[in-house]
Amino acid sequence: MKIAVYGKGGIGKLTTSCNTSIASARRGKRVLQIGCDFKHDSTFTLTGSLIPTIIDTSQSKDYHYEDVWPEDVIYKGYGGVDCVEVGGLLAGAGCGGYVVGETVKLLKELNASYEYDIILFDVSGDVVCGGFVVLLNYADYCIIITDNGFDALFAVNCIAAFVREKARTHSLRLAGLVGNRTSKRDLINRYVEACLMPVLEVSLLIEDIRVSRVKGKTSFEMVEFQPFLNYVCEFYLNIADQILSQLEGVIPKEIPDRELFSLLSDFYLNPTNNERENKNEETLLDFMII
Repeated sequence: MKIAVYGKGGIGKLTTSCNTSIASARRGKRVLQIGCDFKHDSTFTLTGSLIPTIIDTSQSKDYHYEDVWPEDVIYKGYGGVDCVEVGGLLAGAGCGGYVVGETVKLLKELNASYEYDIILFDVSGDVVCGGFVVLLNYADYCIIITDNGFDALFAVNCIAAFVREKARTHSLRLAGLVGNRTSKRDLINRYVEACLMPVLEVSLLIEDIRVSRVKGKTSFEMVEFQPFLNYVCEFYLNIADQILSQLEGVIPKEIPDRELFSLLSDFYLNPTNNERENKNEETLLDFMII
């Protein structure tokens, strides 16, 4: 199963990808995480270092791929997760999507891509190059990371359009959204109700998640010394369980930009209505608990 993780830049794809990779490995799966970011830091919290990239290795071999071995490009990370970093070209020197495609081709030539149950692509959110959408050609599912904010959900809508178009010619489906570090999910709810998009999980505004990234460790590694963080790991284990439970996925339908702007801006322009909706949700929750 190949999964591409997309989302707005700085939304938490790296943290979500690394922890979900470990969670999948904890469920007994062989996992490879491929960092598709020119900063080549996707697997940093898994390996504890910035590992050499595919581009670095290819250059050192004068681009003779027959001289490249799996151990030259695949590094063992925490929790048994194998790691690859694609790297990136200098500005104006080429297409990032081409580099990703060459990486997939190289792994197939090395017979490495067939050794894993899950291959997770952590895709850069800071590059507007259309070539990075090409990665969806190689994925079975797409997961989009978001928060409860205006800009993040606009990015979600744009990525959903990419997935829908690719699904016309490829066996690609949207697994769903993952809400990352958000104290509320009311804006997320408003969006998914309008376009019927599944939500895999929404984490609370947990400071420990941010701290783990700053420390260069995954939540699973931190919990070895801070057992009270188990509740954070359960969030990622739940995502992994849903991915592994014969996931069907959907072909998403994005909302036209004008309608989306109206939908989301109304949330801010009519706070009274939102407070009433939140109160109704709280009352319903209290009733369910009773």
